[in-house]
Amino acid sequence: MRLRRGREKPSDWLWMWGIRTACLKGFLRLLVHTDMVTNREVETRVLVVDDEENISYLLSLALRNQGFEVATAATGSDALNELRQFKPHVVILDVMLPDRDGFDVLKQLRREGVEVPVIFLSARGAVEDRVKGLAMGADDYMVKPFSLEEVVARVEAQLRRIGRDRRRSRFDIEGLVLDDDAHRVWSDGEEIHLSPTEFVLLRYLMAHEGKVMRREQILNHVWQYDFDGQSTIIEPYISNLRRKVEKNGRRLIHTVRGVGYTIRVK
Repeated sequence: MRLRRGREKPSDWLWMWGIRTACLKGFLRLLVHTDMVTNREVETRVLVVDDEENISYLLSLALRNQGFEVATAATGSDALNELRQFKPHVVILDVMLPDRDGFDVLKQLRREGVEVPVIFLSARGAVEDRVKGLAMGADDYMVKPFSLEEVVARVEAQLRRIGRDRRRSRFDIEGLVLDDDAHRVWSDGEEIHLSPTEFVLLRYLMAHEGKVMRREQILNHVWQYDFDGQSTIIEPYISNLRRKVEKNGRRLIHTVRGVGYTIRVK
């Protein structure tokens, strides 16, 4: 039976509540056991396709917490559009969608020659359903309710398989050195002391050297929250970073008016 708001039987509602509770507990465990930002050298994009809003939200939050760039879709048609525009490295795809099922979406992808890894999520746990999904070209198949830690681990496994698990722990831009493992920063050999948020912000900019990071990207990645686009929370931190890291007239952090910030030598 397809679950829809306002039409669930009590037993269906309790089953869905169990999924939501499991996801929330898993997210809280991720917060406790992992750092807020991981050592991702490059942007790694994950598309989450699920019409259950709460599940989609918790999955997205957990993945962003691990340093992924995330886009979401609630229908098969929207998923195909996002795939063409967002170009994800991994897709988490619900089997039961309002307009077309996940099997059909996967067929369309493979017909178009898109070989992005796909992880199915489904309430259908029968062996024949799992075999069907994998036989159609899915790379993994998870049954609801699921553990968020396991979803993240399976995404990481797919990235390792395609050689996307590239990480750096040390960055050096014109004498400005950041060591992620040691959580230390130096400018021309002199150690600079940053607040935890300043460190995360500087690392995010250095990991994307030369690329303009939009305000909403910075807000989402550093503060892990969807602030209003006009929020002024970023500016004081950028000002503090400039004061601390730009020595001897050297300009590294640049403002792109109306867009965001970038770090580059010139």
